[in-house]
Parts: sequence; structure tokens; C-alpha cells
Amino acid sequence: MNLGYFIRNLPEVAAPTEKKLNFNTKLKWTLIILVAYFVLENIPLFGLAKNSLERFEFLAIIFGTSFGSVISLGIGPIVIASIILQLLVGSKILNIDMTTHEGKRYFQGLQKLLVFFFVIFEAMVYVLMRGLEAMPGMTLLVIVQLVVGGLLIVFMDEVTTKWGLGSGVSLFIAAGVGRRLFAQAFGFLGTQGEFMPVGRVLVFFTSISAGDVTSAIRAAAAVIVTVLLFLIVVWMQSLKVEVPLSFGRLRGFGIRWPLAFFYTSVIPVILAAALISNIQLFASLAQNAAEACLKGATCGLGAAIASKFTWLGTFSSQGQALSGLSLWLNAPNILDAIITKSFLPRYLLQAGTHALFFIFFSVIFAIFWVRTSGTDARNQAEQILASGLQIPGFRKDERVLESILSRYIMPLTVMGGAAIGLLAALSDLLGTLVSGTAILLLVMIIYNLYKDISKQHAVDMHPAMRKMFG
Repeated sequence: MNLGYFIRNLPEVAAPTEKKLNFNTKLKWTLIILVAYFVLENIPLFGLAKNSLERFEFLAIIFGTSFGSVISLGIGPIVIASIILQLLVGSKILNIDMTTHEGKRYFQGLQKLLVFFFVIFEAMVYVLMRGLEAMPGMTLLVIVQLVVGGLLIVFMDEVTTKWGLGSGVSLFIAAGVGRRLFAQAFGFLGTQGEFMPVGRVLVFFTSISAGDVTSAIRAAAAVIVTVLLFLIVVWMQSLKVEVPLSFGRLRGFGIRWPLAFFYTSVIPVILAAALISNIQLFASLAQNAAEACLKGATCGLGAAIASKFTWLGTFSSQGQALSGLSLWLNAPNILDAIITKSFLPRYLLQAGTHALFFIFFSVIFAIFWVRTSGTDARNQAEQILASGLQIPGFRKDERVLESILSRYIMPLTVMGGAAIGLLAALSDLLGTLVSGTAILLLVMIIYNLYKDISKQHAVDMHPAMRKMFG
């Protein structure tokens, strides 16, 4: 039995028999999957010991999940498998012809096989490495629950892609960020489940009624900054360069090839934020190891090595960075410090290092992604020529087309990477309701979904919905 036969017989969600589903059908299935996602997100893992799940907050955002639930893996296996395959195909290490139907089908099957592998692998890693520590005797049960939850997410993503609006990956990320944003704005439950105004909007009104002007200004500032960042990202998302193309055999017919200002989307800032998150996570582990050695506990080789990296930072019992690299990469809430008159001069240096780190590594990751994912000028030129298109006034030559596209793609990659890194850093420094990376993800997903719906379903949607989508 060869690999191709095995890939073709993997379990999958049946595609609709209709050539094009109407808007109401897609909306129905999207809402069904969304409800199922929120239900699964609130089912805790049975047999899970008490864990410090706050350290996974960033991963929870980009993987569209809630750690400690049965879907703790979220879209992690899907994203990792997709990135690995795109890099392998884009760098020509794996030779798959994506211009043919068979090539695309083989790629999708190989990706699903890799996703299944990562579902099992990540479930075992999280539990066995005590990221999600199980109670004694419950290790296997927790792993099984994570695998089942991961497989449910995989098939829910497939249902959304084939029967719903957009993709499940985008839907789950947007749902997770949207829930966090709603809780930060309108939350009314405390940490112990008691009713109290914790959302910024509710805090604003209760502070006004109580005469607490400072708290009211702090709450209002967070909401206003979040709204402003939303508007700025939406505007910048619409910026693009359009390269005119014409059909070589059909004179008078042409299209425009759009190159977005955020050419690499939000991927660079996700990688930059993940780098900061991993530095801080490793620093906290090194601190724990060093403290264990100082207290006279048995120091293994791993703990002894980790204790040498305390320069990465030390943390308070609440997880706040106190010194080292982690302190200077941490984003102080500048606006809140000014309002509460607790501003310190070192906050400016912290803000500068945080912003420069985000901008620099966002540019580096953007260049790396373009050169390895098949979106550079050469690969774009190959796709354009394979589609029978060419630039008017220039001969149909790949080298000529690549030279012209290079004038746009690399500058857009650098400028877009720097701009998106700056936006994420400013969001963190000004204290938006959720992190800058989360806001960028949410805005870009909603914006792309809006464009797809308005383009594909302008005719068959309800008149009220049609008016709303312009």
C-alpha cells in the first residue's frame, strides 16, 4: 500500500453536491460550528491537575483555543502542518505541482496526514512535558481527551471550509479573540464567579457614578485606543499596489494583480510575539531552576544549565518581569501610567526596546517568509505566466516579469513588516483591551471575510444583509 493510496482514503467531510452554496446555507453551518466551538471551549479536561495556564495565553490567542479545555490544542496542529508544508513546497524541497488538480489534492491529503500526526504528537508533548499536567494515573485519559478534541477541531475546520463562510482556522481565531475582547469590554464576572463590573465599559459607568474620575479615564482610554487601532488597521489593510496584466491571446482584456501593503499578512508579528513569549517562558523556567538549587534541592544537569540563564529575566510571584532581558522586552502601559501619575523614566527605554524588537524581527520574519513560502517575485512571475497573463508593453519573459515585480514585492515586504510590527508594539504600549497581535488578527480576518462575502454573495443574501455589506 503506497502513500498516495493511503492519503486518498483518509476520512474527510463530504463536499456539497451543489456547485455553489447560497449565503443562508453557509451562514447556518458557520453558526452551528461556532456554537459547537464555544461549547467545547467550556468543557474542562477531566483529570487535569492544577496548572499555571496563564503562561499559554499568547498561544491560546493565535491557536484559537482555551487551555485546560478539551480543545486545548486548538488549530495548532493545522497551522503547524500547513506552515511546514508551505515552506517545503515553496523552497522546492518537496516537489508538488500545485497547478494541477492531482497536485492540489495530494498536497491537501498530505497536509491532513501531517495534521493527524501533530494532533497526537502535541497531545503527548503537552501532557508528558507537564505543560498540561495530569493527576496521578490520569495521564493517558488526558491525552485521549486532547486527541479527540484536536480531531473535532480538524473536522469542524473542514465543515466550515466546505459548507460555511471562510475557513475554520480563521473562524476559531476570530471567535477566541472576539470573546476575550467582549469580556474585557463588557465582562461582569469576577475571578471567583461573583457578579461585578470588570469590563472597561462597565467600569467607566460605575466609576462615573461613584465619582472616581481617574478610574473612569483609564477605562475610557483603553476603549478609545482599541477603537482607533481598529480603524487604523482597517485602513492600512485596504492599501495595495495593483499591477496591470493582460491576457496574451485576448487583446483588450486585462486584470489587475493586487499586492497588499501587508504583503505577508500578520505572520511576521505572530512570530515576533511568539519569540518574546518563548524568551519569557524560558526565563521563568530558568528562575525556577535557580531558586530550587539555592534552596538546596537536588540540581539535575538540566536545572544546573538553566540556572546559568537567569540573565534572561526574573519574575515576581504574579508573573511580572522584574529584571533582565524580559523586563526590557516587556511592554509598559505608558498611557495608563501617565493617567495614574505613576510614570517612570525607564518606561521610555522599555517602550523603545519593545518597539524596536517588534519592528526589527517583524521585518526579518517577513523577508524570511516571502523567500521560503513561494510568494517572492520569481514564484509570482511563474504563477502569472502559467495563468496566461503578462504585463502590457513587455515581452512574455519570466525574467522581465520577475524584475518588475521585484520593484514592488520586497519594498512592500519590508515596509509592511515594519508597519505591522509598529502597530502591534503601539497597541501593547497604549494598553488596548487585548494584545496588539490579537487585534491585528481579528481585524484582518474580519476584513477578508467581509470582502469574500460581498464578492461571492452580493446577489443571493437577504436585502438587509446586502445593504450592510455594501
